[in-house]
Amino acid sequence: MPKYMIRYGSMRLLGVMTTRGGARYARGSDVIARTNRGLEAGRVLCDLDNETERDKPSHGQILREMTADDANELAHIQASAKDEFLICVRHVKDLRLDMQLVEVEHLFGGERVIIYYLAEGRVDFRELVKRLASEFQTRIEMRQIGVRDEAKLLADFGDCGKSVCCNTHLSEMPPVSMKMAKLQKATLDPTKISGRCGRLKCCLRYEYGAYQEMRKDLPPIGSEVTTRNGKARVLSHEILAQQVFVEMEDARRLMIDGSEILSVIKRVTKGKGNE
Repeated sequence: MPKYMIRYGSMRLLGVMTTRGGARYARGSDVIARTNRGLEAGRVLCDLDNETERDKPSHGQILREMTADDANELAHIQASAKDEFLICVRHVKDLRLDMQLVEVEHLFGGERVIIYYLAEGRVDFRELVKRLASEFQTRIEMRQIGVRDEAKLLADFGDCGKSVCCNTHLSEMPPVSMKMAKLQKATLDPTKISGRCGRLKCCLRYEYGAYQEMRKDLPPIGSEVTTRNGKARVLSHEILAQQVFVEMEDARRLMIDGSEILSVIKRVTKGKGNE
């Protein structure tokens, strides 16, 4: 049975979907699918033809390609989103709840309305849910999110000029540490290595593994080595160029190729100068 990768929902979720009766869909097709949340509009990103990908668990089923009536209904739902958001804001203010609304998502099938919000701690929103359920005549789901999720919902373009990664190809947002920026010799100015969410940019993870592997071919910082020009101590690395900056016995400081190091006399323990 064919399987496809589908993007759907305000959070631009990714899901593997089966089809009805072996139906086939072209990449980029707008479809109506049944997910674990309800009936939703989505877009086909790719088909999963190879055996490894085909074994991925299904997250739902594509029911049909989007029709003209479906497209009109979706446009109506999207046009009503602003009014629904304002209704939610009004009720939050009336109840004096310590929370910030970010997005209101009304599922295509009408099974539920999902309210995304920011809050410092727990919020007692039971009365809010009652009011909204009465207002919208459907199930209300409250979803507390963080600043990275907020960027996924609201951000458009990053500093690179491309659409932010969190609402394009990333299905998960793994943690990013300052150690990753240091290893890649990225500027440590927080304003330049922070994304739209205010946290470290997700792209700092992309090449981190390659940097770690390439660093293994170089002697650790602080190590004493023998070069073609004599003994030296390693001061720093240029990992991509596979070069090391060394201080010779006569206090000269040179940038040399990693291949010019003949042997490591004394290797520092990991953590003192190699991190």
